[in-house]
Amino acid sequence: MKTTFDPLAQRYPSQRFPVYAREGMVNCSSPQAAAAGLEALRRGGNAMDAAVAAASALTVVEPTANGIGSDAFALVWSEKDKKLFGLNASGPAPQLATIETVLADGKDDKGKMPTYGWTPVTVPGAPKAWAELSRRFGRMPLSEAMAPAIRYAREGYPCAPNLALMWQRAFKKYKEVCTGPEFAEWYRTFAPQDRPYEAGEIICLPNHADTLESIAFTGADDFYKGEIAKQIDADSKRFGGYLRYEDLAAYEAKWVEPISVDYRGYQVCEIPPNGQGIVALMALNILKEFSFPEKENVLTYHRQLEAMKMAFADAFRYVTDPDHMELDYHSLLLPEYGAKRAAEMGETAQVYTHGVPPKSGTVYFCCADGEGNMVSYIQSNYMGFGSGIVVSGTGVSLQNRGHDFSLNKEDANCLLPGKRSYHTIIPGFLMKDGLPVGPFGVMGGYMQPQGHLQVVMNYVDFGMDPQQALDAPRWQWMRDNTVTVESRFDPNMALALQRRGHNLRSDLSTPSFGRGQMIVRLDNGVLVGGTESRTDSNIACF
Repeated sequence: MKTTFDPLAQRYPSQRFPVYAREGMVNCSSPQAAAAGLEALRRGGNAMDAAVAAASALTVVEPTANGIGSDAFALVWSEKDKKLFGLNASGPAPQLATIETVLADGKDDKGKMPTYGWTPVTVPGAPKAWAELSRRFGRMPLSEAMAPAIRYAREGYPCAPNLALMWQRAFKKYKEVCTGPEFAEWYRTFAPQDRPYEAGEIICLPNHADTLESIAFTGADDFYKGEIAKQIDADSKRFGGYLRYEDLAAYEAKWVEPISVDYRGYQVCEIPPNGQGIVALMALNILKEFSFPEKENVLTYHRQLEAMKMAFADAFRYVTDPDHMELDYHSLLLPEYGAKRAAEMGETAQVYTHGVPPKSGTVYFCCADGEGNMVSYIQSNYMGFGSGIVVSGTGVSLQNRGHDFSLNKEDANCLLPGKRSYHTIIPGFLMKDGLPVGPFGVMGGYMQPQGHLQVVMNYVDFGMDPQQALDAPRWQWMRDNTVTVESRFDPNMALALQRRGHNLRSDLSTPSFGRGQMIVRLDNGVLVGGTESRTDSNIACF
């Protein structure tokens, strides 16, 4: 592709320029994880090996957002196959987890799935994702790709500033709500001095190192069928959880066909449901009915917000495990349905219900190698450290993805044994004319499809380079007509949106607006990368 942006422009105040490289690039929210990915590339690995290296390292160097007990998704461009592959490594609910059982056992939180403890834990998928990426596409042994992660965990690494902030927030919250005996291992692992780590302190996670080593040398089999699986089973039984050895042993990650919409000649690609990437695509499918001559225009922001609200209304009504959806999710992306929803949009803010289509706390990184392979990867414990559960003696912190299940049988995303929940984590990928442009993503719960929409439009509609596309002030729809904006969002634009009925609030917490990464490949093979200015992000390249 040809350059359509000015690489010397400083449109937003991060004071970062896009990074250019030729042989390889790894963009991560942690410098150590980026370095791990680069190490894999320099040792002869490809982008998929780099992804495994970075993903496993992130469980060590950013445990406030992900862990060995995370779920994961990936979009993988294989230059050899000339094809984009999707990997869904989210896990299902345990076979013992039913609505009736949760309610009868008193494990619910006022009729809803709880946030912490063993009840919202579903089968973790991340270790299987690493093994699958290595098995199908990798060039080096899994043990070699994961070596930097094991080293960081055993020898230690320094706590970064934003990592310290997230650690402090989690510690304060856990002290309030995670007080039972099932949480004792979390404190032993992540707060051994009964306090959060501070910036500059060295963090060592020896149990984590041993578990990563076991995963690396058994192709993740020990996690799902060996001693680690047995320990997870034992802890779950001890503390009244529903997860069992049999759930782990039966688990397989799924290779899936990515979904996409055509937006101004680009194909914007996402993982299909149960992921919420379809939300970004539905919104873009609506917005392509309009033209956007400039970004800083009240109609631009108004239409973005209205399209996002429509997309979420449909997603909350329909999206869940595709085996349990009442309609074919492809119908939500039909051009005529996007046009129909666009026609419903007015000049003022509205609260939307779902339409009827025609029948028919997270880490994100991306990487690329000099051969043309590219990976868009996301991994999450969901809410910070997740469930607050760490499996005894393993360092495995478990996600709380089951929190999103409903205990109402009438809801699309109701809890069922073996069902995968509506999932917030989503990797993105841009293509043009069937060829890869590059990976992108913005982590952060329900901010993610909103971040995807904003980054795509910044790049496609407004000619921003990857760094500018990430630096631009962000907005986030919350509920009804309530929208939060970053403190550096144009106050005059905020007032204009208020006059259209949007209830705007300024939020000083930059992590709540997501953390993103982006790489695009130029026609001559040069890689152009942007990294998140709101956190400890880094680009490693050569």
